[in-house]
Amino acid sequence: MEDVDIFEMAKLIAKFSLDKKAEEVKILDLRPLTTVTDFFVICSADSEPQVKAIADNIERKMLEEGFKVYHTEGYSNLNWVLLDYFDVVVHIFLKPKREFFSLERLWHDAKIIEITDKDFEN
Repeated sequence: MEDVDIFEMAKLIAKFSLDKKAEEVKILDLRPLTTVTDFFVICSADSEPQVKAIADNIERKMLEEGFKVYHTEGYSNLNWVLLDYFDVVVHIFLKPKREFFSLERLWHDAKIIEITDKDFEN
């Protein structure tokens, strides 16, 4: 995949998170900083059932788009679910966990793109 396609993939994941009312959706561009992954998509949820709904929706919709998740973590406690699509890693947090781990602060050198429903209006 080309970089543009990978960014489009990250935006698609962000859209699928917003379908389930994810909050504070951000894409972090990590390409200049690491070779581990190209982008993080980070979002917050108010409850464990919402974390699960967001993760399940992303996984289902991405599969429909032809992208199978490589690895998942966090389904056992639903405080922080991680979906690994190699070039894009998704982090779905309960709000207090997101504040505690503060990935945006940890990766402060990354370009951060805030995503809202308005980004997908036609």
